[in-house]
Amino acid sequence: MKFSFSILVFMTLLFAALPSTLAAPRKPHVVALGGARKVPYSRAGDPAGALAGEDSLKIRALLLDGAQKEWTTGDAHDVTDRSFVVRRAVRLNDALPDEKPGTKSTSAAARWVWQRGPWLLVDRVTGHVTALKLPDYDPGVSQVVWFRDYAAYCGLTASGKSLYAIVTQLATRKPLLSRKLALFDAESHPEVVCAATEWQREPMRVTFHPAAKDAVSFDIVPGSAVLVEDGGDEPEAAAVEAKPN
Repeated sequence: MKFSFSILVFMTLLFAALPSTLAAPRKPHVVALGGARKVPYSRAGDPAGALAGEDSLKIRALLLDGAQKEWTTGDAHDVTDRSFVVRRAVRLNDALPDEKPGTKSTSAAARWVWQRGPWLLVDRVTGHVTALKLPDYDPGVSQVVWFRDYAAYCGLTASGKSLYAIVTQLATRKPLLSRKLALFDAESHPEVVCAATEWQREPMRVTFHPAAKDAVSFDIVPGSAVLVEDGGDEPEAAAVEAKPN
């Protein structure tokens, strides 16, 4: 009896020690962006993001295994060979509490407006989609330009009174670069607060173009990519030094 019990314990430990590779393989996901189509878009629908004269927004479906997961807008950027970022497009219910479909004041179609939403990080292998929280990001001011796993843009402080040059790296909490560019007047400012930021590879340099001011450049001393695609411990911030030229 004792011998049988020992055999049972041995077999239990043996099977527990078998490598996980013997488990059934994980079914791969298929992630893709669908065809583009235009939807009505206006400053009334998205006061923070619409430009003057912009009357339509080009959107594409983010598809996971053939099913729609999100709506997106703009170009996608490949961060690695398995992860990319793209901006979400949001369909928002714009009906007032006393407005109902079919009444004279509104219709079913008029209740919905399109807005540019946050940036999404998409993993092609797992199908996981994460909404990115970029530091001091403002949808009406910030035009994000990506390079590797870095995002560069003009940011707006929480008070809305200061414009900052921001460079942040995916998976880090704090921006790698945060330098004040100018004061910001929410009531009176140019249509385009900052032109698109420019990246240079060697040496790694980023140049910001705030409206009505001289361009300003910063050298970035790069660290290793910190995007963790398979989970695990929280990554440490890369070693970065930012200095104006």
